[in-house]
Order: sequence, then structure tokens, then C-alpha cells
Amino acid sequence: MTKVGFIGLGNIGGKLAGSLLRNGFDLTVRDLEKPAAQLFLDGGAKWGNSPKEMAENVDILITCLPNPAASAAVMEADDGALKGLRDGKIWAEMSTTDEAEVCRLGALVKAVGAEPMDCPVSGGCHRAATGNIAIFAGGERAVFERMLPILTTMGRRVLHTGALGSASILKVVTNYLATANLLTLCEALVTSKAAGMDLNIAYEAIRISSGNSFVHETESQVILNGSRDISFTMDLVCKDIGLFSEVARRGNVPLELAPLMVAIFKDGQKRYGAREYSPNIVRRLEEATELDIRAPGFPSQMLDDEPEQAGYEVIPKN
Repeated sequence: MTKVGFIGLGNIGGKLAGSLLRNGFDLTVRDLEKPAAQLFLDGGAKWGNSPKEMAENVDILITCLPNPAASAAVMEADDGALKGLRDGKIWAEMSTTDEAEVCRLGALVKAVGAEPMDCPVSGGCHRAATGNIAIFAGGERAVFERMLPILTTMGRRVLHTGALGSASILKVVTNYLATANLLTLCEALVTSKAAGMDLNIAYEAIRISSGNSFVHETESQVILNGSRDISFTMDLVCKDIGLFSEVARRGNVPLELAPLMVAIFKDGQKRYGAREYSPNIVRRLEEATELDIRAPGFPSQMLDDEPEQAGYEVIPKN
């Protein structure tokens, strides 16, 4: 049986690791906060004393961490994973990270004989919990095919995006689009309320129209509930837009909306704190208009209402 190590049991990582454990994989876990691993240990997972030890003892080592600096520390520390990786092993980076950084670490991984992949996810914590999230995977095709049984256990739709780093580019592109959609939905909901619209009806009008989106069907619901709990915070939004902006800078793309989006979320952090849930950016407009953007009947957290299904590879057209 393939032995898998998983480092980083946060909002997303814990749910991805949970899918592996639930489906019978030989799993070793590690987190800076050992109590975060207790449910996994109770369920039969093993504890990794260090990234080096884990890399030595597993076939595939997965990292899912909050920022590029954390991944670099896990990989390059004195007891880091690079000291334990060798021929035949795979390092899969599932963090949202910088394409240049994942390629830098990937070169170090290849130098010790192992193979790197970047495998970020998209679709929200509720879909990560059920194994129905989407996964982008960048790296050599042969390595991707070795990883595919693991990826289709953690996610439903798996897309091979090309060379190492390509998945990280597409991840920050899609996160950028999701943030832009969140901000426009905040304005749309507040404007609807200001115009005298019933917000339950406004929600349905958007949902059945050309204005609909994944973000509307998830984040608009927790905005209208008032919890604003999507398990994603304002500081992470700024990190992701920063990564997207760096990709654009390297391609000489003159961005216009991205700087405005960063300014809005920087103001949100100043008002409400860096760890405030990102949908609560709507509070800026609530305060400016003295309107309450809540409506009855919406959930406080999103739950995936689709049953867990076997994952599959998405094949692009042409």
C-alpha cells in the first residue's frame, strides 16, 4: 500500500487528509499544533516527528501550508523533508503558493532524486470535507499518473495543468476571480437592499440568472446568514491577490482591478482584523449605508450536499 505523509492540518489540509484516512490509506500526519492531529491519530494515522522522518518513511509527502515561507521551512530546515527525500518518492505541494517558489523547491527535490508536483485545490472547505473538491496538478505526466489515485481520493475533478508551477498559476488566477466576484456580490446585495428588494428574492434572482456563480451559491449564503463564515480570511485574500499580481508583473500585464481589490481588503483588515472572515468585507458597505444585509433561511456554514464520489481526470477540449 502506498504510504502517504501529510503536513499541515488546517482548514483545507485537515479535510484533505481526512479523505485519505477515511478511504483507507496508510497515513502519517504532522502539524505545528499537535492537538490538530489527534482525531487522525485516533482514527489510525501515525504521527510524524519531523518532516525529514516523514519523507524517509513515506512514498508521497504532501504539504498544505498557509504561505510559501512555511513550505520553505518544512522543506529546507535542518530536519526538513529534503533531508529525507530520495529516488522514487514524490513531494506534492498542495498549498496556495508562488509559481517561482514551487519551481525553486522543486529543483531541490529533483536534485535529491525525488519528483515534485504542485497540486492546489479549489472549491471551498465544504467540498474538501467530502472529497468533492477540484484539484489542479502541475508536473511531469508520468508523476501525475502515479499521483492520480491519491488525487482522485481527495478530489472529484482533477486537472493536469502542465509543467511544475502551472497549477499554482491557475490557482491564484481562480482565487483572484473568486475575490472579484465576492466584492461585486457585496455591492449587488447592498444595492438590492437599498433599492427596497427582498434579499431572499434577490438571492434567487441572481442564482437563476446570468449573474450566478459558485461564489454566489456559497459566500452569498453566509453573508445573508450573518455568520460570514467561509473558513477563509482577509489576510489570505491579500496573499492570494499578491501572488496573482506577481504572476501578472512577470508577464508585463498592467493590472487595474487588482490594486483596488487589495486596497479594499487592506481597509477591511484595518477595520476588522487580518483574521476576519473574507465575506465580512460586506460590513464596509453595511456601515456606509446603515443597512443590515441579512435574510432568514440561510446556513451559517456551507455543507456539501453532494455525496462523496470517485474522482476522475478532467480532459481539456482539443
